[in-house]
Amino acid sequence: MFGYRVPAPDQAMLISGGRRGQGGAPFRVVTGHGKFVLPVFRKVRFLTLAMCEAEVAETCVTRQGISLTVRAVIAFKVGNDTESVVNAGQRFLSDQDQMSVLTGRIFAGHLRSIIGSMTVEEIVTERQKLATEVLETSKTEMAKIGLIVDSLQIQSIDDGDTGYIEAMSAPHKAAIQRQAQIAQAQATQAAVEAQQEAARNQAEYSRQTAVVQAEYSAEVDRAQARAAQAGPLAQAHAQQEVLAAQTELAERRAQLRQQELVAEVVKPAEAEAERIKLLATAEAQRMKIQAEAAASYDRVALDRMLIDQLPQIVKEASAGLSNANVNVLNGTDGLGEIAAGLVGQGLTILDSVRRNLGTPDNQSPAKSSTSTPNSPANPTPSGRVEIE
Repeated sequence: MFGYRVPAPDQAMLISGGRRGQGGAPFRVVTGHGKFVLPVFRKVRFLTLAMCEAEVAETCVTRQGISLTVRAVIAFKVGNDTESVVNAGQRFLSDQDQMSVLTGRIFAGHLRSIIGSMTVEEIVTERQKLATEVLETSKTEMAKIGLIVDSLQIQSIDDGDTGYIEAMSAPHKAAIQRQAQIAQAQATQAAVEAQQEAARNQAEYSRQTAVVQAEYSAEVDRAQARAAQAGPLAQAHAQQEVLAAQTELAERRAQLRQQELVAEVVKPAEAEAERIKLLATAEAQRMKIQAEAAASYDRVALDRMLIDQLPQIVKEASAGLSNANVNVLNGTDGLGEIAAGLVGQGLTILDSVRRNLGTPDNQSPAKSSTSTPNSPANPTPSGRVEIE
């Protein structure tokens, strides 16, 4: 846009003409943003805020009167605040390269002043102390012209042809050289001792190697002699061991074959015999149970048959009395006794038949039902019956 100006990030825009800036400054300071500037009526200039560098090579005299050439590098820039920009702009805006020249001169003066209060030994051994003191003494003066110093580095210190610094370092060099010589001598001695130790070790190794070789040769000779003497015996032992191994193998094969036969023949045969035995036992038990059941059934049937035939037996017995001459001596009682006797005879015949057939008496229903104390088979003395 026409009339709109923007400063770079490392620049400060100074606008002159019109109203004054902050604190009565002859211009306004703009940083970080743009500004509309009326052409012709306003004038714009830019002041760098970037880092600048100044080199110093100054000959200084120490407190001991020894001249030293000191080389240093100063890193500085314009301060970021408005006051520093105004101070620097008023002094360096027309020729900004003068900032490095003026800074170098300021630091050269402070270096001469501070080095004049120090000895060579302090300057050489305490360079950081020298740089810090120079920075502290120049800070106020640099702030007046709007500059700030970021760092000061002492690059070199040279005493020219006086040789003072070299002489100052001579004792240290001598000590270092002496230590180096001592270290070299120690290293040489250690190397010699190492070589001697290596030679002794080599000799001992050779001796031990010879002893071992001799012992090995002697052992080989003895072994060969024993082998020559024990050749046939060793062969016999070997054959014996082979025979023993073959015998053991045959025994193992026989045991294995026996186990196979037991598994293939004996065990199945024993199992079959046990099966037949169990079947026979079961069959015998079955037949026994059937026989006992049949016998029990036959006895019951026989008893039933005999009981059914008992009336016929009594009838036949009474038929035998039909042609007999019977004298009844005691009237009706005598007739009852005759009938009871016929029945008792029938029962006696029944018991006899059962005994002959092997039927136990305790299974006879007739006996259990007819054997009473007043049975007619045992006629009481109250009557007498005579049969002719």
